Amino acid sequence: MSGAAEIEIGLNAAIVAISARAPRLLVVGDEGDGLDALPFGPFDPNRHRTMEMSLRHTVEAQTALELGYIEQLYTFGDRGRHKMPGDLGPHVVSVGYLALTRLDQDRDARLELSGARWRDWYGYLPWEDWRQGRPSLLDGAILPALTVWAEEGDANGDRSHGGSRRSRLKLAFGLDDFPFDEERVLERYELLYEAGLVEEAVQDGRVERCRTAGLLGRPMRHDHRRIAATALARLRSKIKYRPVIFELMPPEFTLTDLQGTVEAIAGHHVHKQNFRRLVDGAELVEPTGATQSATGGRPAALFRFRRQVLEERPAPGLKVGGRSNG
Repeated sequence: MSGAAEIEIGLNAAIVAISARAPRLLVVGDEGDGLDALPFGPFDPNRHRTMEMSLRHTVEAQTALELGYIEQLYTFGDRGRHKMPGDLGPHVVSVGYLALTRLDQDRDARLELSGARWRDWYGYLPWEDWRQGRPSLLDGAILPALTVWAEEGDANGDRSHGGSRRSRLKLAFGLDDFPFDEERVLERYELLYEAGLVEEAVQDGRVERCRTAGLLGRPMRHDHRRIAATALARLRSKIKYRPVIFELMPPEFTLTDLQGTVEAIAGHHVHKQNFRRLVDGAELVEPTGATQSATGGRPAALFRFRRQVLEERPAPGLKVGGRSNG
């Protein structure tokens, strides 16, 4: 049809692993702009029958990493989310994926040769990590700036996203009587982007200057931080009703390591005894009969994922409780 916009489909992967009880995100080298990016590439239907096959090929070519667990996240098609100065090329529609893997010393050495590297996931979304308590940048930078932005928009009657800016702010960040919902990761990032408080808003030409430049985590190329936020939200939700957490665990592990991995994804601490009761009640693990020597303490029992649970009930997961606002 004459005048139809040219569209290109790009595939992006948020690849997650756990190291030292911290969530790691795999990123690839920059293209001269100094920005991290998720592994990405175009979908070529002439070479690959499905987008997932194409993504697996792209990731292996870029990082030498063969993906295991993978699921499609979301399609990002907004105009202006993949913009470069003077860009007259096709409009890019990004299809994001979540992939889970385990770190491997030999394989990770090959990753470094490819230019890929593991970075702390919360380095891009620092306001999401409550494991050391409420992040200071919430009250020191984010909420004051968002409050000003909300008041300005509400004074002008801005309800472009189905609600007042103030109501969206309360819901996303758990203000007043609203609880802080750990799964609203994308909504929080979207508010920061819309308010011009993340540097991607400057890259995309939405604002001239970022008022919190250098404070709110590492920026990423194009809309890749948005995809990373979507992936974190999906994984936080998914661990509650599917045993995907074990895709991040070694074949044998201690309950302390399992708790540390759950906390790394959830972004907050879980009471030890409550967690043990939760694991016992969910019947997700079984003892191996072996132990692991612990420095300065008693040997810790080793467990493994009990795969029979997949045949016993439809939604086996770890429904850890949320965090408080304070």
